[in-house]
Amino acid sequence: MDKSIFDNFVAPPCSDEIDILYEDESMLVINKPSGLLSLSGKNPKNKDSVHYRLVKDYPAITLAHRLDFGTSGVMLLAKSKQVNANLTQQFQARTVTKRYESILAGHLRNEEGVIDLPIAKDAALFPRLKICNQEGKEAKSKYQVIERLTGPSRTRVQFTPLTGRTHQLRLHSQAIGHPILGCDLYGSAETQGLASRLLLHALDITIKHPHSHKLITFTSPSPLLSN
Repeated sequence: MDKSIFDNFVAPPCSDEIDILYEDESMLVINKPSGLLSLSGKNPKNKDSVHYRLVKDYPAITLAHRLDFGTSGVMLLAKSKQVNANLTQQFQARTVTKRYESILAGHLRNEEGVIDLPIAKDAALFPRLKICNQEGKEAKSKYQVIERLTGPSRTRVQFTPLTGRTHQLRLHSQAIGHPILGCDLYGSAETQGLASRLLLHALDITIKHPHSHKLITFTSPSPLLSN
């Protein structure tokens, strides 16, 4: 997919509502639906997004981080520049803990492990990324098998990304031979056809609250087995 094709991509309408999981004077925590952009795209037909919807009621709202278009789950938004800077610093310092749930093609051999494969841009296949030992940046993903499913063979896993690279879990899953079901960039026609959406859900996130500095965890139960 070249850049011009990607820029011309028009996201299908998303009728699912954004659920607010938590709100206080400094931040919002939401459950992002699958099929909704985090931020409006360059194409004017891609206005609908988390930010586009929420900025109407929260004019100063900013995204502390993003989730891919197809990924659902917990997402943090800041109500001020100061809070955004605090949360951004926590992400950069890798003190934020995130867990995801996913369903992968096939059965993983091991019950748990760490995928340690560097990730780089792939100019020839934009917007895809690639595993590259020469040019890639460090990328590590811890995984644990939750359940093995049959008919067809699938594995339900919990991911804890130890770094925060774009497309990290999707690319790491493909690299070990078990792409995430429903993934349009890193799966095959068969694995994409086995799900109506990308089967990746941001399960929970733990941060230090920007004001109280207490550790706090926000959770969104996984909907994946219903898809």
